[in-house]
Formats: sequence, structure tokens, C-alpha cells
Amino acid sequence: MSFSSWRGTVGLIKPTMRPGSMEETVRLLPEGVGLIPIHQNVQRGSQDEFENAIKGYHDHALTLAEAGVDLIHHSGTPPFMMLGVEGEKKTIRKWEREMGIPHFTANQNITRAFRAVGAKKIIGVSYSRLQNELTRDYMTEAGFNVLAMEPIEVPFEKAGQISPEQVYALVHDTFTANPKAEAIYLQGNAWRLLSIVEMMERDFGIPVIETCAALCWEIQHRLHIREPRDGIGMLMRELPTPR
Repeated sequence: MSFSSWRGTVGLIKPTMRPGSMEETVRLLPEGVGLIPIHQNVQRGSQDEFENAIKGYHDHALTLAEAGVDLIHHSGTPPFMMLGVEGEKKTIRKWEREMGIPHFTANQNITRAFRAVGAKKIIGVSYSRLQNELTRDYMTEAGFNVLAMEPIEVPFEKAGQISPEQVYALVHDTFTANPKAEAIYLQGNAWRLLSIVEMMERDFGIPVIETCAALCWEIQHRLHIREPRDGIGMLMRELPTPR
């Protein structure tokens, strides 16, 4: 298959059918970058669903590789967090050898973002106690000092209804209790939080790592593009080099 995406085409595998993050990703990507999305259908956000999703990621990646994309991103943190840092790395390297195309997961993307902004002590918020615990364990294994991870607990299918104002309030309280934090992680793709990233960075004085912005930051670097964007945080404004 031939594409008219003259700066590169990215295959993107999402774990759920939720709208929102896909639209934000399309809006943040530079002109000339193509995106081919495939959605899985995780509905309950349970551990068994996440474990079973790994085969789906592999099979969908094969489809994208056959279509001729330049890069494959595996969105959704819990399925790969369950493998641990080393297990995830081993799996991704195996798929890269098999398909001959670079792959990277949401977790690998976020850890590179933390390192790019020079953060070792981090705090975060999520919408699930399971994701909270997985994130704490994974980021600790990856070498970060997780000072706090706090959830806004709602049913998995209602996570997209959490308002930016609710998230800001939780981040405010979490940062106040952990003033030595060097970066803030807004974990997950269900909620829409780009509108408060810049505000939080001004108010708290440290970088905020939001998933859509972090993904588009790394896509630019991997496709050798440099198009800064204002208004959504330092990652997209300064485009620091991944480490």
C-alpha cells in the first residue's frame, strides 16, 4: 500500500473503543504525518482483560506492518505494565525483529519523557486503583522515585467523564503533600486534560507529562521532525531530546 503521508505514517493500537484521545493525537501531529488507528475492545478495565489484550496488540501490529507503516505505537499502559519493564522490553524487541519496524509502548514513551525533562522524583494521578498500583510498581522498576500515585476512582467506562477541574484539584493536593516532586504524570488516555497542562506547569513549577502530548513529542523525534507547539506544556514547546 502506498501513502501520501510524506513525513511518515504511524500505526496506533488503542486498547478501548473510547473516543477523545485519538482526536487529540490527530490534532497535535504535524502536517504530513499519517495515522492508521486500530482499536481493541477492552470494556471492564480488569486484570484479565488487560492480560488477554497482549495477543491483540501483536496481531494488530502484524496488520499495520503489512500495510507499510513506518512506526507502531502500542497505546494503553496496563497490559504492558503487567509484563514489567524487562518483560515489556523483551516483547517489543521480539516484535521489532519479527516485523522489521520500530515499536514503542505508552510506558516506554512516558519513561523517556520523564528522562527528557530530567525528572527522577515523580507524582501522578489516575482513574483506577489497579492502574495506580501498576504504575507505581513499573515506574519504580524503571528507576524513578514515585513519591505518590493518587486515583480518582470511578467505574472504568466512566473515566472519560472526570473533569479537568477534578484532576487539577487532586494534583494540587498531591503536589502540596510532595513538594519535592520533579514532574507530574497524568496517567491514562480516558480523560481529556490537555487544557490544564500549561496551567499546572505554571502553578506548580514542574513539567507535566500528559499522554497525548508525550506521544506526539516522541513521534516527532522518531520521524525526525521538529515542530514545537505552544499551550500544552514544555514537552511540545521545547521538544527536549529523548534519553
